[in-house]
Amino acid sequence: MEDASPRLVRATQLPDTDQRGFAFTAVGTAARLNGALTPELYEVLRAAGPGRSIAVNAVDDTLTFVPFRDLPPWLKRWAVYVTVRDKLEGWWLRGEDAVRRVWQVVRRG
Repeated sequence: MEDASPRLVRATQLPDTDQRGFAFTAVGTAARLNGALTPELYEVLRAAGPGRSIAVNAVDDTLTFVPFRDLPPWLKRWAVYVTVRDKLEGWWLRGEDAVRRVWQVVRRG
């Protein structure tokens, strides 16, 4: 892992968007295979931005396959944020569905 890390870091900074995408896919694969990333790769993910960037899948793979206790603090905060956001969105959608069903019953009746 330490051998490939510098090459992955360089690849994530390439000018071609497709090649950068492949590099971030490789970072996610490294997280899957090793259950950890090097500090340099964590910094690359942080610099890319975890939420709306080309690195979103690599961040998701990292959160899935790297133990929470081994994550850097910024990624732990992101994991908590994503978990809470997803839970709230699920509650919202269930409530919306219930209101829609009640509305359909009222319209029929």
